[in-house]
Amino acid sequence: MHTDAVAALKLTHSNVRSGLVREALQHFRNPREAWQAIRQRERSAETGLKQKSALLERGLAWLDEAGSHLIGWHDDDYPAVLRHVPSPPPFLFLRGRKDLLWHPQIAIVGTRKPSAGGLEAAQHFAAHLAQQGYTVTSGLATGIDAAAHDAALHAGTTIAALATGPDIAFPRGNEALYERICQSGTVITEHPPGVPALRCHFPARNRLIAGLAQGTLVIEAAIRSGALITARLAAEMGKEVMAVPGSIRNPVAYGCHQLIREGAFLVAQPEEVAHILSASRSMPEPCRKTAQTAANPPPEAIPPASLNAAQQQVWQALGHDCVAIDGLCLRTGLTAADISSILVGMEISGWVENQLGRYQRR
Repeated sequence: MHTDAVAALKLTHSNVRSGLVREALQHFRNPREAWQAIRQRERSAETGLKQKSALLERGLAWLDEAGSHLIGWHDDDYPAVLRHVPSPPPFLFLRGRKDLLWHPQIAIVGTRKPSAGGLEAAQHFAAHLAQQGYTVTSGLATGIDAAAHDAALHAGTTIAALATGPDIAFPRGNEALYERICQSGTVITEHPPGVPALRCHFPARNRLIAGLAQGTLVIEAAIRSGALITARLAAEMGKEVMAVPGSIRNPVAYGCHQLIREGAFLVAQPEEVAHILSASRSMPEPCRKTAQTAANPPPEAIPPASLNAAQQQVWQALGHDCVAIDGLCLRTGLTAADISSILVGMEISGWVENQLGRYQRR
């Protein structure tokens, strides 16, 4: 095993084409013989490896730790769904539960700078779908990704696909979340231990997220974002793509609106996601039964009799935007003093919330 591990790390750190590595692994069925054959064929295979001796030692030490796994293209444990992504990784480095790679998965991705409503939506969808038996897959980024991972851990299971080596939590602010995922979920990457986050790693990481999951759900994303890359990769692979719509005044909702225009499913409730995924051919029977019984319509935003006339007027004026008091004055014709008094009562009762001086429905 040790010689195979050394050979696998050398193959990963070398500048040999991934396609050639896959071919050699497929033919020889073990990294040691594949490495020997490639060395004879490619004179440049060992170029630069001496400078990476510290990384090779770090990789071997990591593989000796409990919960660490190395899966090669030639292994039966290599996830079948990842064999069909663009340029499949010859090796996968995992920490945590290998079995989760074979669970039904839903990718939940989105912006690193979400609104309060976006965070709540990510937590709500992730928790509900995890309870239904889905493993929630995302990229460990701040914002929507982290919220989805956290909620899924409380309700079920999650997988984090990394743009670094498996021993590095990126960003550092998510280190505690990374440790929790390693303990009860799975982290997966194509990069060996010690490899830092590079800009080019993130689109490659996104193809793993799209490939692993049965469908991809986007919650708040700008027009140019990694979340949209993940969604489009999923569509190209024939996977389901879903998006949660947002306010027309919310810039990080524009990407979701663009996806919907391009044919993504518009979803507003987790039950809709489960229903869409239940129609796909790979849905396991327990999840299918649950999804078929979850056809409840979305709840009313507010019982009509819960607010007095003045509060209802302000509620209607708020709409689905985040509005300042002067904007509410223009919409209602009430004075700023009247609006402030009404909002205080509504805020105490939990109907609205103050976001840096602007108000929105809760």
